Amino acid sequence: MKDQTTRQSAAPSFADLFTPKLVTVLREGYGLSQIRADAIAGLTVAIVALPLSMAIAIASGATPAQGLYTAIVGGFLVSLLGGSRFQIGGPAGAFIVLVAATVAQHGIEGLILATFLSGLMLAAVGFLRLGTFIKFIPFPVTVGFTAGIAVIIFASQIKELFGLTLDHEPGELLEKPPPCGRRVRA
Repeated sequence: MKDQTTRQSAAPSFADLFTPKLVTVLREGYGLSQIRADAIAGLTVAIVALPLSMAIAIASGATPAQGLYTAIVGGFLVSLLGGSRFQIGGPAGAFIVLVAATVAQHGIEGLILATFLSGLMLAAVGFLRLGTFIKFIPFPVTVGFTAGIAVIIFASQIKELFGLTLDHEPGELLEKPPPCGRRVRA
């Protein structure tokens, strides 16, 4: 009986689960040295994240300004609602493939809807505590997924690498090298 009550008292309350870490950090005390360190870290992340966000926006058919807005708003949301004291949020180059395909097929409105739905699904996964199941995904699957995205990004940049102009760029990965090869020989 004692073991069961100890386990229950160690479990976080509902309010603890949904209190942003920023609130907890401010309650514990936040000094000048921490502000200085966080400002330097924020500047470092911004130097990387802002140009990358603009590049992702351009590669996906959006404007650079939309990429900047996304990075700034996303950065504030991650800071306000994040669950870790040492959390960094920003764009990931691997998303270029997904964002570009969504914008090409559904436009910016479709991208906004997909982003909103992704956020809802992420919140549901967190609420249901399903994040612990990530440990069951084998490491080779994660590496293969990341390597596959790298190959797709590389294949999409072949024409730029060789400075080629194609009348129509094929959509599928395995269809890209032959037209590029014909233009190189021509």
